[in-house]
Amino acid sequence: MSGVLRVGNASGFYGDRSTAWREMLDGGELDVLTGDYLAELTMLILGRDRMRDPSLGYAKTFLRQLEGTLGTALDRGVRLVTNAGGLNPAGLAAAIGSLAERLGLDARIAYVEGDALQRPDALTANAYLGAFGIAACLDAGADVVVTGRVTDASLVVGPGIARFGWGRDDLDALAGATVAGHLLECGAQVTGGNFSFFTELPDGGHRPGFPVAELHPDGSSIITKHPGTGGAVTVETVTAQLLYEVGAPAYLGPDVVTHLDTVRLSQDGPDRVRVDGVRGTPPPDTLKVGVNNLGGFRNSMTFVLCGLDIPAKAALVRGQIEEAVGKDGLEFTLARTDHVDATDTEAASALLHVHLRDGDKARAGRAFSAAAVELALASYPGCTLTTLPGDATPYGVFTADVVPQAEVAHVAVLPDGVRVPIAPPTVTVPPAPSVSSTSPSVAAPATRRGPLGELVGARSGDKGGDANLGVWARTDATWEWLRGWLTVERLAELLPETAPLSVERYELPNLRAVNFVIRGLLGQGVAASTRFDPQAKALGELLRSRIVDLPASGVTR
Repeated sequence: MSGVLRVGNASGFYGDRSTAWREMLDGGELDVLTGDYLAELTMLILGRDRMRDPSLGYAKTFLRQLEGTLGTALDRGVRLVTNAGGLNPAGLAAAIGSLAERLGLDARIAYVEGDALQRPDALTANAYLGAFGIAACLDAGADVVVTGRVTDASLVVGPGIARFGWGRDDLDALAGATVAGHLLECGAQVTGGNFSFFTELPDGGHRPGFPVAELHPDGSSIITKHPGTGGAVTVETVTAQLLYEVGAPAYLGPDVVTHLDTVRLSQDGPDRVRVDGVRGTPPPDTLKVGVNNLGGFRNSMTFVLCGLDIPAKAALVRGQIEEAVGKDGLEFTLARTDHVDATDTEAASALLHVHLRDGDKARAGRAFSAAAVELALASYPGCTLTTLPGDATPYGVFTADVVPQAEVAHVAVLPDGVRVPIAPPTVTVPPAPSVSSTSPSVAAPATRRGPLGELVGARSGDKGGDANLGVWARTDATWEWLRGWLTVERLAELLPETAPLSVERYELPNLRAVNFVIRGLLGQGVAASTRFDPQAKALGELLRSRIVDLPASGVTR
């Protein structure tokens, strides 16, 4: 089939802009509107919801958003595809059916299931399914398709399969659509949200619009946005999102391995970026499985340390807290936010964050926070805390493993209730070992001192306990300098917390970018992390702020 498939996105996470569904439906022409609600942390949240009420386990906000937009989507022939089903896609599909009936609408609703795996020792265990189940639902005439845990990109790949009739062997087309899906999945991040150079955007990054992919039969696409919306779509905003939460250039998926080092980006007009050249190879015979477990209970208190003798004050608190509740599970982090000779209290103060994790809710709860508050009149001079004592909260631990594709019962439940099994791919290839890129040796140019971010952009994020950090150069000359200069060893100098960790480095020359995967930076995952930036979202901006020796000439913005 020929033509262009216009796929929009109206949600990048559970909690995204509530009005985006309405904005996208009213803002311009669309064939499909997608919504991504699931992250590793979200599955934990939904798992706890389901513990309280077995009928839940899906993203309730989507149902509320749909109440005011379902009729519009049906009237305009826009088909809705979302993973808001979470742990209970059948439950959300039924709730949408009830909503449609109450609104007097005739909506054909289908859903995809089979991702939930039986792991008695886990709170949640879900395989990342591919796109062919979504396509089967759309082929059967569904107006709304609800899924559980599919890969984020599948929300776009599935409609592409349904429109263009791609098969399992159309690997380049599937890979191209996977890139389009990856670019759309985080909503406004590709249109200027969280962009290193936000001050250069036409509206200063005030309210970026949500994205649209114009998908073509060969899998290539144009990334754009509705006319009149904020932000921008440029090669750099697209580069930033392409680097988000990826690892090796061979990007593994259930339907195809997408080779990110083959992606070509080019400006195709105002707010239009062409994405082409993407190559795909057969997928592995396994699916990624995300597993969440409750790890115990946690609590935190923060002491404000003002003025002189900051290290000694922190040491006093540490000794007093350890004596009160014991050393096990305690973690102390001193943030030196204080300034010398400051004229106000806040500028003169450092923050001592004290965390406690324990399997005993009582010890991690009031026993800990009350012990901190009891020091108010019996500790260092100027003792104060930022919060009142509070109880402990449960935290989760995320791990990932794999399961053979053939062992997962991927099923499309069509609008008429017919259940269609989705066969796994017949041609698979074991993933090749990832090989880190080595930096070429280059002659050191004459230098000047300045922040690294004068010349490069960055985007960082989380994958379980690991973090990724993508850095791109703004010019060819900067790229030639950057690829030889930003080594793993240099990264350890600039970000000392990475020094003891295993770090992989990959080059993406088409993007003028280098991507680092930092193993274990986030410990047991974002829900368990006590790091100040638990999802590593600010890691790229920290790197850009470091003062380094920049090329003195010949490398400019």
